[in-house]
Amino acid sequence: MHRRLATGLAASALAVATAVGTATAAEAAPADKAQVLASWTQTSASSYSLWAAARANRTAWAAYGFDWTTDYCSSSPDNPFGFPFSASCARHDFGYRNYKAAGTFTANKSRLDSAFHEDLKRVCAAYAGGTRTACDSTAWTYYQAVRAFG
Repeated sequence: MHRRLATGLAASALAVATAVGTATAAEAAPADKAQVLASWTQTSASSYSLWAAARANRTAWAAYGFDWTTDYCSSSPDNPFGFPFSASCARHDFGYRNYKAAGTFTANKSRLDSAFHEDLKRVCAAYAGGTRTACDSTAWTYYQAVRAFG
């Protein structure tokens, strides 16, 4: 009797351990993952700042299973004409990768592309005169490229 009970308990424990061990990152992620993702991918400067702070401390967000990988500005220069666009490209990649993983990319692509453009325009705001005009023009070109090909 004791042997059958012990065998049954061991089998149950093994089944639970197997089920827990095979849970996907999405299943194990906190319930507010979608809200956190949304808060980090809006067009505002504060959204960008929240994302940048989280990116600098990724281990604090490990339970969420976010994809932080980036190729920055893909096949375009990361810092065209010396304009530092790489962080804006990294946030854009973050949004694309994580919304694709969540299966909601199509519904969010337009906002992600708009957030990218706003990020680039904030970079350009640090310049004046013709340099700013050149930066804004380059930002517009990058934005149009992701709208069409992203």
